[in-house]
Amino acid sequence: MRHEYAAGSGLTEDDLAGDWHTQFDRWFAEAVAAGLPEPNAMVVGTADADGRPSGRTVLLKGYDPEGFVFFTNYHSRKGAEAVANPYASLVFPWFPMQRQVIVAGRVERVGRAETEAYFASRPRGSQLGAWASTQSSVLPDRAGLEEAYRAAAQRFADGTPIPAPPHWGGLRVRPESVEFWQGRASRLHDRLRFRHAGDGWIVERLAP
Repeated sequence: MRHEYAAGSGLTEDDLAGDWHTQFDRWFAEAVAAGLPEPNAMVVGTADADGRPSGRTVLLKGYDPEGFVFFTNYHSRKGAEAVANPYASLVFPWFPMQRQVIVAGRVERVGRAETEAYFASRPRGSQLGAWASTQSSVLPDRAGLEEAYRAAAQRFADGTPIPAPPHWGGLRVRPESVEFWQGRASRLHDRLRFRHAGDGWIVERLAP
């Protein structure tokens, strides 16, 4: 199952933008242009208060120099762990391009206005789903979930705008490091990392 990496000419320090945000802009745009399926999909890793990790794939919904934003039920496992141990990792697995972006940083909730604005942009079915699902809790069967969805649909049957549930909202990962990983032949991959240090950022090359 081993696959040799040989695309492109690698990643050098001269290739990098002056900051992680601009470099991510470049690579994200290239992933979109390449037609990758859901290029905004990322693996989010969190850990509970005892350090026991968990991971799952979610969709990036926004980013800027302040960090990367996704949305969730705050009562879900990742939501609870983000409170108990407010650090997370993100991995963008752009394997067809032989690239990854790996982020590590502190997690915080976004403001309520930002959550409401994003929630209003979701399809109505997804809005109802946010009210229906007690995310990460144990269900006896699927019928209970479908009944909760029908109840939510009846609750908002008059077609009025559906507000975001109070237990649902955005999480922002404020990066402390952002690594750009480019696959190379013989597993001699290029790994260039922006790391926050003092009042600024430094660039480091990591051994593959």
